[in-house]
Amino acid sequence: MMRLLPLALSAALLAATPAQADTLTIPLGEQAGSVQQSLPKRGTSRAQVQRTHGEPTTRHAAVGQPPITRWDYPGYSVYFEYDHVIHAVRHHTPRSSN
Repeated sequence: MMRLLPLALSAALLAATPAQADTLTIPLGEQAGSVQQSLPKRGTSRAQVQRTHGEPTTRHAAVGQPPITRWDYPGYSVYFEYDHVIHAVRHHTPRSSN
């Protein structure tokens, strides 16, 4: 019983300590700026993406199984599984602090 007393006291002290956390606020829709370019939609073929958006600035090699490939364009990246789009994301551009 005496061996458990220090453990019980430690647990009680930890439970009484208030938890602290910071809150991160990310304004939605402000990263893209005023000009919205359309991103490739899920299921679009690689050939269609290249016809519509042109040659990517960088083509990354496939990784994993199923193979996931990334094409980088100025301002956004397109992710493919095999030969079809699974996701397209805009690159983060921090707002200038004025």
